[in-house]
Amino acid sequence: MSRTIVIDPVTRLEGHGKITLQLDNAGIVQDATFHVTQLRGFEKFTEGRPFYEMPNITARICGICPVSHLVASSKACDAILAVRIPPVAADLRRIMNYAQLIQSHALSFFYLSSPDLLLGMDANPEERSILHVARSHPAVGADGIALRQFGQRIIEMLAGRRIHPGWTVPGGVNEPLSAEKRDQMLSMIPAALAAVERTITWFRGSMEKFAAEIEVFANFPTLFMGLVNDHGLAEYYDGSLQVIDSEGNIIAGELDPARYRDFIGEAVEPFTYMKFPYYKPLGYPGGTYRVGPLARLNLAGRCDTPLADVEWRKFRAMSPRPLLSSFHYHYARLIEILHATEKIEALLANPAILDKHVRATASVNNLEGVGVAEAPRGTLIHHYKVDENGLITWANLIIATGQNNAAMNRGILQAARHYVQGDQVAEGMLNRVEAVVRTFDPCLSCSTHAMGRMPLCIELRAPDGSLVREVRRD
Repeated sequence: MSRTIVIDPVTRLEGHGKITLQLDNAGIVQDATFHVTQLRGFEKFTEGRPFYEMPNITARICGICPVSHLVASSKACDAILAVRIPPVAADLRRIMNYAQLIQSHALSFFYLSSPDLLLGMDANPEERSILHVARSHPAVGADGIALRQFGQRIIEMLAGRRIHPGWTVPGGVNEPLSAEKRDQMLSMIPAALAAVERTITWFRGSMEKFAAEIEVFANFPTLFMGLVNDHGLAEYYDGSLQVIDSEGNIIAGELDPARYRDFIGEAVEPFTYMKFPYYKPLGYPGGTYRVGPLARLNLAGRCDTPLADVEWRKFRAMSPRPLLSSFHYHYARLIEILHATEKIEALLANPAILDKHVRATASVNNLEGVGVAEAPRGTLIHHYKVDENGLITWANLIIATGQNNAAMNRGILQAARHYVQGDQVAEGMLNRVEAVVRTFDPCLSCSTHAMGRMPLCIELRAPDGSLVREVRRD
């Protein structure tokens, strides 16, 4: 008798989703699907709005990474204005985007995933939380809180608020940086660097314990895509898109982000509201690719900052080819926190960062604009079309999590086939299937969680729909 296991909701990630596992008569997993069960609709309800409102509107897509949407949206609006924003404005945007990356990566690594890494995949689910990490590993917990606070504090000092700031606007930014704020930011850098270096040291030393998970956590060949600069180095704000295969060969380089529709297609499936972007020349699903920290470090020739370059070399020394297991997203996030902190320090140390000319003004000069930036979870694309009055007539958003969607679904299937056998529902098995999703750090609903505990219900149902067994975790 075939059976279905439903994990609803998947816990410790941004948003709400569920997993369905289909087992055959022998109890072997035959299929796995990851469902995102809500529809946001920003692409439709923004139609008719003035384009210059788009950064503030689309920042509300996400309470975790609003800066990423601000930056991508503002860049799309820059293209509609057809302006070259002041260099200092671009650098200030970069600083805020790096700060966003730091606080979001800290949330993912420490708050959502460290309970698995420190307390164990098989630990009591009631104990797998940041609160128990803080009690059992207070130094690690303190570093996690401090790193997230560091990133949020930089955003607040630049933009006036930590969540949904309106400082990044079409043509640049609203306000220049003061010398006092610059000095305050620089004074926070040493503690942040020390915290992330301590974390990298213990995590690198603990990876051997997870050799089994590394083997089956979305460990398979895919393409990887991300922004790089003219020297092939990691880039988060500008640059061109590059695509490599699982052997590290560049199959497409110097791709113009504004022409993304030439090489990125978007498929849909009936079981989820999340789209499935793919690399067009290879079709769907053959053109499955991954974005985000793992992709960026696989693509990069190096990081281009001293401390991050040392760690990047250790990361790449783990394999002569790109690292394929999505478990390594955790390591890549820590390296990116280190890299972003060093980049913020370098940008703040440049006297030109205090330049007062921070915004270019113009009217509508193009009826279409594309903005691309690297969000914490990967490449983020905003594409707008406007009429002669600057009102939005069409919008398309390609979110990083969506670009990882096909790989997430395949990764869930790989892990489930390894861990799920028969009709016994073991807690550690369920958690490992969920943990595959957490490695990608998906943002499903693009909004913050409510405070509280999320229930988990697993149902085994017969082909006729009758309930065979239920396991509930409150």
